[in-house]
Amino acid sequence: MMLNDGTDVNHSHSFGQDRKRQGESRTIIVIVVTAAMMVVEIATGILFGSMALLADGLHMASHAAALSINVFAYIYARRHAHDERFSFGTGKVNALGGFSGAVLLAVFAVMMAVESVVRLFNPVAIAFNQAIFVAIIGLVVNGMSMLILGRRDDSGHGHDHGHDHRHQHHHDHNLRSAYLHVLADALTSFLAIFALLAAKYFGLIWMDPLMGIVGAIMVSRWSIGLLIGTSHVLLDRQAPVDIQQKVVDSIEKNGGNRVVDLHLWTVGPDIYAAIVSVVTEIPKPPEYYKRLIPSDFKFVHVTVEVNRT
Repeated sequence: MMLNDGTDVNHSHSFGQDRKRQGESRTIIVIVVTAAMMVVEIATGILFGSMALLADGLHMASHAAALSINVFAYIYARRHAHDERFSFGTGKVNALGGFSGAVLLAVFAVMMAVESVVRLFNPVAIAFNQAIFVAIIGLVVNGMSMLILGRRDDSGHGHDHGHDHRHQHHHDHNLRSAYLHVLADALTSFLAIFALLAAKYFGLIWMDPLMGIVGAIMVSRWSIGLLIGTSHVLLDRQAPVDIQQKVVDSIEKNGGNRVVDLHLWTVGPDIYAAIVSVVTEIPKPPEYYKRLIPSDFKFVHVTVEVNRT
């Protein structure tokens, strides 16, 4: 059925969200690896008395839980892609998963900082050799996980975008959340090794908790960046001004047309929707104005309202 504005109410709003993303499989693999290393690092961190090592293990524990949320988001979005209760599909579940992961990153960064401050004033004995060995293993595991999650998949976009990708929210926020979690783990592993070596060979015991604080600060910054990016999607923030201007120019280049209202926002990874209100002297069907919009933008949902001047 067609509405007066040219919208087909019967067409699908899944927008490709029913397809399994490669990020889902990658994240599951990393969860298994992370969970195994988590058990080892927490146990040895307690046994050998290293705060840096224990912090690394606790990070892995929190990230294993966060990664599970990311996987749930992938599965939920895919299985409910055709649910008509979601007006613009389930693409934003991806951003919601990323937002949840960012919140967890922030929470555990605070926990890490607090515990490190406590250890800074109340140092404990550290079994350096064992702790360094386990931290190195943790760094290797985290590095492998980063390679798994960070590998580019250009074919996964599903379509080609001719416009500037710097302004495109083409990131899989859910995958980015997972990647930042393992990146945080890699950072804490590296800092743990650095701190343990400094403590062992130079007697700088305070370096161990200090590196925990440094790691917490860096993880917090990543968390804030991800929170900002995902909140923009969840709150339907307008697309970049240059993209809006290109849409306006494409419609107004034919004399007599004037765009009086434009809403252009992200409804999922790499996909936009738009509502355009046009005033013109000689009204034409909405489909005419839709065809004026550059095809390389590949908007998945465009609604056009036409009014006579």
